[in-house]
Amino acid sequence: MADRDTIFSTHTLHPEVTEALSELGDLVIAPEPTPAAITEGARGASIIVVRAPIPAEIFAREPNLRAAVRHGAGLDMIPMAAATEAGVLVANVPGVNAVTVAEHVMWSSMALLRRYPMVSSDLRNDGWARGRAHSDHGLEISGRTIGIVGMGHVGRQIARIATAGFAMRVLGVTSHPESLPDGATLASLDEALEAADILVLCCPLNDKTRGMIGRDQLAAMKPDAILVNVARGPVVEEQGLAEALAAGRIAGAALDVFDTQPLPQDHPFMALPNVILTPHMAGITAESMLRMGQGVVHETRAILSGGKPVNFCNPDVWPRYRERFLADT
Repeated sequence: MADRDTIFSTHTLHPEVTEALSELGDLVIAPEPTPAAITEGARGASIIVVRAPIPAEIFAREPNLRAAVRHGAGLDMIPMAAATEAGVLVANVPGVNAVTVAEHVMWSSMALLRRYPMVSSDLRNDGWARGRAHSDHGLEISGRTIGIVGMGHVGRQIARIATAGFAMRVLGVTSHPESLPDGATLASLDEALEAADILVLCCPLNDKTRGMIGRDQLAAMKPDAILVNVARGPVVEEQGLAEALAAGRIAGAALDVFDTQPLPQDHPFMALPNVILTPHMAGITAESMLRMGQGVVHETRAILSGGKPVNFCNPDVWPRYRERFLADT
């Protein structure tokens, strides 16, 4: 009987996905998603299922490593150059959690507009009347202007909900105008900053977007506007944002991603009443976890069968990969 492939995952997976991957190989789960545990746990792996950053040295070290398959869309957890140099395929599962993230954006935006963090805190700590007093300052989301920075799967889904569900004016900031859905208007970042009641960041992290929202950009926003970040933490200059929120220069923020994760307990965001903080979970529900996992199973099955992944993120690696694993076929 031939040796079974080892499939290593940085995290526990949906039960159905665990069962399916276990049929394809010996599934190993990291005891914790730390660099040390991942580096040790990936020994002997043919496939790495990625939900945490992967140390670059793993790719050159592992002679049997065929692929890193991202459980999701963002590729910033995978050192692409190291993978390609080592002849390792990289695949991802884009779009399957777009609805999940879009719903997170809408509920957190509505909660901020209705001042839910302060209502809840004051009701619990100071009584009914103190909590209810915030209602006079609450705002409806319907008919407002939403600026969406990044028009990938997530951005388009937010635009559809905003337009069809709340009759909002949608401004799309993108370098790909053809990606705008019906009802959205192309805008520059400066135009979106000036006009948006809600500014949503759902763009990839790269050299162009790193630090894109700094003090100058925050100063250009309306004082009653809110910022929602479901992109990556470094897209926003955190100290400048904390200062703007504390001074009331913008009304609030819903933040799911941060420069340092987990977010330190002494971070300035922790003390701000006009901020909703979530631990990088905007794209995670039971439904999205299953869909992402099913995508991982599909890609893993294809790769272990000698084929190419459907969502092939580093196609230039294919000749090197063929030399490593398919030379005799």
